[in-house]
Amino acid sequence: MKAEYDLAKLKSRKNPYAAKLKKPVSMRLSEDVIDYFKEMANEAGVPYQSLINLYLRDCVMQHRKVQTAWPSSKVQ
Repeated sequence: MKAEYDLAKLKSRKNPYAAKLKKPVSMRLSEDVIDYFKEMANEAGVPYQSLINLYLRDCVMQHRKVQTAWPSSKVQ
């Protein structure tokens, strides 16, 4: 290795991984949901945020749609 490098001679290039970087977001999750993912993450030995990201990525890859029509509870 050289003791010193001339960085002025380097050519700049785009980071090939920049499109894959994660973006920090804030979201409010139910405590039971967090507990569920923390328990699963602990068993798998990964951070729970990574596990949530993996689950959401799987939803994207499988084109899963959330069911937003809640059953009505009519009182008779």
